[in-house]
Amino acid sequence: MSSVRVLLRASLTLAIAGGSAAHATNGYLSHGYGIKAKGAAGVGAALPQDTLTIATNPAGLIEAGHRSDLGVELFVPDRGGEIKGNAFGPDQSFDGNGTEYFLIPELGHSHLVCDDLAVGFAMFGNGGMNTDYDENPYARFGSKGKSYMNFEQLFIAPALAWEFSPGQTIGLALNLAYQRFEAKGLSAFAPLSADPANLEHNGTDDGFGAGVRIGWLGQITDRLTLGASWQSTTWMQEFDKYAGLFAEQGGFDVPENYVLGAAFKLSDATTVALDWQTIKYNDVASVGNALGQLFLGNPLGSDNGPGFGWQDMSTLKIAVLHQYSDRVTLRAGYSQGDQPVPRDQTFFNIIAPGVVEEHVSLGATFAFNERNELSIAYTRGLEHEVHGKGSIPAMLGGGEANISLAEDSFGLAWSLIY
Repeated sequence: MSSVRVLLRASLTLAIAGGSAAHATNGYLSHGYGIKAKGAAGVGAALPQDTLTIATNPAGLIEAGHRSDLGVELFVPDRGGEIKGNAFGPDQSFDGNGTEYFLIPELGHSHLVCDDLAVGFAMFGNGGMNTDYDENPYARFGSKGKSYMNFEQLFIAPALAWEFSPGQTIGLALNLAYQRFEAKGLSAFAPLSADPANLEHNGTDDGFGAGVRIGWLGQITDRLTLGASWQSTTWMQEFDKYAGLFAEQGGFDVPENYVLGAAFKLSDATTVALDWQTIKYNDVASVGNALGQLFLGNPLGSDNGPGFGWQDMSTLKIAVLHQYSDRVTLRAGYSQGDQPVPRDQTFFNIIAPGVVEEHVSLGATFAFNERNELSIAYTRGLEHEVHGKGSIPAMLGGGEANISLAEDSFGLAWSLIY
């Protein structure tokens, strides 16, 4: 296990330069994996395009063939909050963009052992969140210094896929996970914590864990392909340094999620594809428990302590791919998701405003020759604001907290086909 930990630590250090994290878009998970998929609004369950299919549906490795992929995404989120009608101070707006830019890398390789068996691996940022407020939104309640929260999550996933019958493939990926977290500026919540010494300002803490993803890919007709995959809860070590913040003494597992997909060839050149994904945020206590747990006798950090109050999130993604020429493939996509943050939970989510619901994406791949190709993608997470309703407890002066998020991302990947 020690060698695995060394590998994961080294990979994260290389992957996230300077400690920057993915501030991902469907809640805190990425809207898609792989630059090609990101150029198609994250669609991929029935449309494998490269080795990063492992992150969505490992059965796609057979279709990926023998190749290597290396990419990077420049991520630029715009996050903020405001407090209105609160008895402890005037109405204020807060800019959470003290850290502006994030680099999110990806890496994958696949190998065809034989016509019906493929093996490979992928390394990718599974999700993350960052807010950096020079003016602390919780200062009026007693917090000191600036407010800063940084959360990073890396997966390294070895995988295999087996075509057990013509056109029918199953796949399995082992998700080896590493995550780390840091928070400052939350001292106002110390009286509400079961472990105030491990609530905030304790530097970076990290943890390891593991889970699995299994998938199926089926060629139904010459034009129709279906896909499905399920990812188990990824069980993680607790954040001991933040045992007074997160429920279950620092617990922060990665939620179970699943995706169903279909791809239909309108013509030899044009394909329409869609995915339906559900992320079970509410099943993870530190994410799904509501702030109201405080008033049921459950302080921060306790077994049933408050989390961010997130609901399960389902997202519909649709994309169109067009083979413009032998060397150029064009992509466009749109996704619409449920809102994970209820209006009565916005107060604590000022530090985690994962509220984007819609994405629009454009992408393209340019094949220089039979072995080398370059892919690009742009995604806009449309700005969305959640207005609080009964969000700030009366004991803290009442009023409302409003939170907002918009995102831009630019991706570039190089692929080598063997």
